[in-house]
Amino acid sequence: MTFATVSGTGNLPKVVLVARDGARAEIYLHGAHLTSWTPAGTAADRLFLSARSRFDENAAIRGGIPVCFPQFSAQGPLPNHGFARVTLWDLASAGQAKDGSACALLRLADSAATRLSWPHAFALEMAVTLSGPWLDVSLFVTNTGTDRFSFTAALHTYLRVEDVAATTVHGLGGARYHDKVRGLRDCRQSALDLRIDGEVDRIYCAAPDDLEVREPARSMAIAATGFPDTVVWNPGHAAASLADLEPGGEKRMLCIEAAAAANPVSLDGGGTWRGSQRLTAR
Repeated sequence: MTFATVSGTGNLPKVVLVARDGARAEIYLHGAHLTSWTPAGTAADRLFLSARSRFDENAAIRGGIPVCFPQFSAQGPLPNHGFARVTLWDLASAGQAKDGSACALLRLADSAATRLSWPHAFALEMAVTLSGPWLDVSLFVTNTGTDRFSFTAALHTYLRVEDVAATTVHGLGGARYHDKVRGLRDCRQSALDLRIDGEVDRIYCAAPDDLEVREPARSMAIAATGFPDTVVWNPGHAAASLADLEPGGEKRMLCIEAAAAANPVSLDGGGTWRGSQRLTAR
């Protein structure tokens, strides 16, 4: 496939993917960060991107789908969510496949800079494919060294919603979770549908693979493979402390993150781990 990058916001390089049916996405090489996704036949972006997001090589982009690796959140000695989301990736390929879907493959390998904070040999790949109403994002982690290492990771997906107060997450009934807002562990989701009525930050452990985000006039099906956990996050009133989120932005977003967060993944030398998340707009 032929491909080229263009200059995006802040002069950061990005690639624009367009499927034969008109489905469209934009990915910045900074962080392999998918910032926009418009399903075929629609004009509405289904990913939330903050109007105040910084597009700077030293900062993380607020919104879209950040890649968290090799550390999720502050669960370790590295900066929040690790270094992958603020590192320049290589674009290996991009364009249209024979079936008309749009595809891209981005790569990141260990370097002198990454080994200063995380002394392991690795290769990280992110594959993006989109067509019609769906978007598939897969993350591949390979241990290119000989010694075992452990990591946590996530696709920190920001979904754009019309009104988070009128939005529910279906499919988590009965699941166990850690509540980071209340500082509680091993809670149980009693309600079939999760309603967002304030700040929420939960790690659902061994979560169901299939979920649905329901709004009054539309929905989003979410299917995860390989990622054992699901993180649900909305800053609620704490949004005021986020300088790169515009006022009221928290009312138009909901993060449903495919994650390996509750327990680290251990990977032997030469081994590869894969996790993916598919979004289907309805």
